[in-house]
This record gives sequence, C-alpha cells and structure tokens, in this order.
Amino acid sequence: MKDTNDNLLKAACRSWRDVVAGTPKGVAARTPRPYLACCLLAVLLATTAYAGPALATCESRPGEGPEMVVIDAGAFEMGENPTRRVTIARPFALARCEVTFAEYDRFADEVGRAKPEDENWGRGNRPVINVGWEDARAYALWLSLRTGHRYRLPTEAEWEYAARGGTTEAYWWGDEASHEFANYGKDECCDGHAEGRDEWINTAPAGSFPTNPFGLHDMHGNVWEWAQDCWHDTYDGAPDDGSAWLSENNGDCSRRVLRGGSWDFSPQFLRSALRNWNTAGDGSVFVGFRLARDL
Repeated sequence: MKDTNDNLLKAACRSWRDVVAGTPKGVAARTPRPYLACCLLAVLLATTAYAGPALATCESRPGEGPEMVVIDAGAFEMGENPTRRVTIARPFALARCEVTFAEYDRFADEVGRAKPEDENWGRGNRPVINVGWEDARAYALWLSLRTGHRYRLPTEAEWEYAARGGTTEAYWWGDEASHEFANYGKDECCDGHAEGRDEWINTAPAGSFPTNPFGLHDMHGNVWEWAQDCWHDTYDGAPDDGSAWLSENNGDCSRRVLRGGSWDFSPQFLRSALRNWNTAGDGSVFVGFRLARDL
C-alpha cells in the first residue's frame, strides 16, 4: 500500500507540503485549485509523515535542461560563529538534483570532450564525478547555448541559502546528522558508510534522499558541489547581496569553493555553513555539481 500511495503522491503533486504548511520559498507560483485538490487527495492517501519525495528520476531530456526550482529572493544568516546577514537580491532557479553522468555524457558526446571516469560505480543517474570547475562551467555554457537559458554555477551565498531552505540548524532536518536524509561517510574520517536509507558506500543515485524545504535533493552529502566563487579564507569583505565573490579582497581564483560534503566525508563536513575548496582544474571522486539558472 505504501508504494502505491507514494506513486499517487508523486503523480498528484511534487510536494504536498504546499498544502499542509503553505507554499514555501522555492515554488514558482501558487498552486491552482484543481491541482490543490489532487494534492489534498494525495495527502489523504499517504500513510507516512512527509519527508519529501523518496526518490526522484533526476533526468533531463536530450536538448532540455534539468528540472529547476525557483528560489525566491530573501535574507538569511550565512555561516556560523559568527554569522553574517546576506540578502539574496534576486530570485534564481536551482536544479532539483545534481548533474548526472547521463546528462554530462550527452554533453561530452556532442562536443567531443573526454568522459570522466565513474570508478566502476555506475553512470546513468549517479551524480557525475571527476569533473573540475572548468568542466562544470563548460557544461553550463553548452546547455545555455542548447536551450537559450543562462545556466551557471550557483554562488556560494545562493548555495547556502538554498541548502538551508529557510532553516537555521546545522542541516535542513536539524542539528543531528542522519543517514536517513543524506549519503555521507563514517563519523570518523574517512571512508564511505552505508546505514539506514543510505545504502551506498560511494555515490548514491541522484534524488535518493528526501528533498529539503525548498524541494532540492542532496544538498547535503553525496558529492561536493562547485560554486562560482573564488576562494577566500574568511568572509571579510564578502558581498552581502548574494553575488559571486571573485578576485576582490585577494580572492584565489585558482581555487574554487565547494559546498555540501560527500559520500566519503564525516558528517560535520555536511553542515549548511561548512566551506571547502579544490583547485579549479582538478576533478575528484568526491566532487560533482548542480546548475543554477538566471530568471
């Protein structure tokens, strides 16, 4: 019965949180009444408490972009100890899922680019790995030319704003890490770990875990995600409008920001506020990306 109800829930509406808690940030427009009725039906059929969709296809059709979620403009406290007030000045769209091998391989085939190794973990709907910042930027440019939309990497501030989904705890679900909500490693560094919903020692298929309150999968764990920003050791002098922080204030653009943690890292690296970096030209088995899009 549960599988049937889950399928009905997905078919009726992407997220019935809209009905029980009001439309959150991250939803493009208010739900029409007929659509609301379908959502209400799905709520009545569901037998478990809402924790976001259990699984998403996370696939885009050839020549089309990924499924995007509109993230409304707003303000939030960025970072931790101390935090700083940042206002996301303009709405933007963020991909519901990380870019998969299937999506990246279409790009590589079309432009004659070498395909990244999958480490024998599988391609298809697993998040692409072994891609550097330059590879991610090239993919975004290619997709922009194919679709007529402006795709790009999210800024560091946009990423954290979207990852938090309006929450203030360490993770969008609370202050305690949980393998029910994310794919990450052992509590003590460093190795993959399978427990509970987290069945994978390495990368999990994109969309295998519940969405956050903005409707985004895998903002914590699975793979680190590239951001636009150049690396700065602190936030001193950082913009407060959500824009990318590049070479200003001695930014090191040979290194680019990573966010979100990965399958091999311990849970403290998954915190919404945690910052990391990698050399822009280097790929890694721990690193992938997701796309943002200008509206």
